[in-house]
Amino acid sequence: MNQQEQLDTLNDIRNIMNRSSRFISLSGLSGVFAGITALVGAYFANSSINAYHNSKSHNYDQVNVMFIEAELILIALIVLVVAILGGIFFTYRQSKKKNLPIWDKTTKNLLVNLTIPLATGGLFVIALLLNHRSSVGLIAPSTLVFYGLALINASKYTYSDIKFLGVCEVILGLIAMFNIGLGLYFWAFGFGVLHILYGLIMYFKYEKV
Repeated sequence: MNQQEQLDTLNDIRNIMNRSSRFISLSGLSGVFAGITALVGAYFANSSINAYHNSKSHNYDQVNVMFIEAELILIALIVLVVAILGGIFFTYRQSKKKNLPIWDKTTKNLLVNLTIPLATGGLFVIALLLNHRSSVGLIAPSTLVFYGLALINASKYTYSDIKFLGVCEVILGLIAMFNIGLGLYFWAFGFGVLHILYGLIMYFKYEKV
């Protein structure tokens, strides 16, 4: 066996080990889709907030505040569901293209490590919303921080590039905590622009032939 054949054998072994320990069916297009969805959601959220503040008849009683909060939560839920469905579609398509199983032990480990910080962050945000009305401005930054931590936690089971995205989300969320009035813009940049940039990088790095 010559040197080139040895190198090819080692590469094959490395690829097999990588496939067995990491979820590599994740599609960059799912990141682009999620980013676009987040930007659309941020647009509608910003429009709702502006319409509320510009209304001549509005007043800041509890009923009106709860109404705008409920509207924003609905927008956030729609964005979340659409982004998840898009992610599932593109990931399924990528797994079929690579002829890899979409559901195995690695996928379970990835989801567990992703879900724990996300669920914790979700409960934290609900607690802020229900018990600390004066801290509502921390909701958008908190979602960025917990989402970033979730990506960092799950990165060991998929592409390492996700860890860099997670670090960026955490940093952005921490900066947003000191700029409460700009929370929605930070949220749009973190979940929108960063996702699109990350998705494009992933696509051209791992998928584009």
